[in-house]
Amino acid sequence: MEIKFLQKKITRKYICIFSFIFINLYCINLNAQYKPNQELGVLVGTGYYIGEINNIHFNNSRVAGGITYRKNFDRRFSFKSSALYTNIYSYDNPDGLSFSEAEILYGVGNIPTNINRNLHFKSDIIELSGQVEFNFLPYETGNSLYPFSPFVYTGISLFTFNPKSEASDGQWYALQELGTEGQGTTAFPSRKPYSLTQLSIPFGGGIKIGVSDDFNVIIEYGLRKTFTDYLDDISMTYVGIPSEFDNVAIELSDRSLDGPKAAGIARGDETDKDWYSFAGITLSFRINGNSKGCDY
Repeated sequence: MEIKFLQKKITRKYICIFSFIFINLYCINLNAQYKPNQELGVLVGTGYYIGEINNIHFNNSRVAGGITYRKNFDRRFSFKSSALYTNIYSYDNPDGLSFSEAEILYGVGNIPTNINRNLHFKSDIIELSGQVEFNFLPYETGNSLYPFSPFVYTGISLFTFNPKSEASDGQWYALQELGTEGQGTTAFPSRKPYSLTQLSIPFGGGIKIGVSDDFNVIIEYGLRKTFTDYLDDISMTYVGIPSEFDNVAIELSDRSLDGPKAAGIARGDETDKDWYSFAGITLSFRINGNSKGCDY
């Protein structure tokens, strides 16, 4: 009995060992069958921002677009670089209400803070980004066994922006140059002009769908966490009228419906940084020929 027990134990042990070896050899073989490849794509979609003036996703969306390059290392991991463009904008007071009109609509003393603040802006955003993508399912363009996969991504981006606002003369002025929150003035020496070139952390996800041997469609949505609160040029407090302000700076720094605010009153929330987003569809083409692995 003991011998039979030992034989069964040894048999199970060898089965486990050979199963482990077989599985590993199979996985190695599968990886060997995959040939890394590259893709070029065109993204068309939409972009928007989240900040002091807007806190609703997809609100005030604008057209976005760009080009992408993707290096597929295997069926799970890819590296993507992209150059994208969008235009963001938002209005505190989109209907252009006057103070008396706002009081009639909302009631005396009940005008919402953002309506009374009455600020607005628009800004182009140009982004250069590098990202790592992970496919939840094995995916390979042109391989019928791996036709689609949801995926996630993250990386790092470099982007430029330049918020502008329209004055009463009908002209749009770059707000960073005006120092609307006292940047560069003697009254607020600690407030320095913010940089119009910044870093952000992109992250998001989507789905990849193979259409033909060298063509796939990629649907994605992603957010960008920035380290600035000035996409909309609103962050800290009102500054009154520093001696360096000209008429345009005075007008665009404080457009409050109920009259100018005293220096030190909150204009924004500097602890809550701004975000922006890209969402869209990429038409992506493999550029180094038919290099798929075997269909098994």
